[in-house]
Amino acid sequence: MDFTTSALIASWAAIALLALVVSGLVRQVHQLSRAQPHRPGRAGIAPGAPAPGLGTARPDDTARLDGLLTPGRPALLLFLDADCGTCVQVLAEAGAWTIRQVLGQDQGLGQGQGDPLAPQVLALYTGPAPRTGDGTVPVRDDQADLFTAYDIPATPYAVAIDAEGRIARSEPLGSPTALLRLLDDIHPATPRSLS
Repeated sequence: MDFTTSALIASWAAIALLALVVSGLVRQVHQLSRAQPHRPGRAGIAPGAPAPGLGTARPDDTARLDGLLTPGRPALLLFLDADCGTCVQVLAEAGAWTIRQVLGQDQGLGQGQGDPLAPQVLALYTGPAPRTGDGTVPVRDDQADLFTAYDIPATPYAVAIDAEGRIARSEPLGSPTALLRLLDDIHPATPRSLS
């Protein structure tokens, strides 16, 4: 037997041994993962729950939205962080969307009429808010109590509140596009047919 044949046989033996070891490891990982119960956690408040901080809040509750939202109008709360680059983009996109609503471009309304059914957008920060933006979207800083009351796990995060003051949606936003998809879901840009 020459050197090449011996090397080829040794290589195949090493590959077979490696395959057995990998197979054993995969089997152990599979057994461990089956032994661990998987309970997906929920972040944020469940849809249908009353929105914290509205008129039904206790007088001693520091998480308050009184005076920040128009009663009987849907709202979208954006939970943001000053050090988050995506949050800056989400706030800018929310401002652009709000301007389009005020101008009535998305609903085919007359110039300047706006859409009274469009959700009111409000940006909230735990600490100081950055001094950027055009002021289209109201920004409130030092709202750590609301972050706690709404169970916000990360930023940017959006909570949609319906006209009755209940949570309609609660979800993280990974991009400005995700914000636009959410806004289109809760307030479609064009009327949709019922048929």
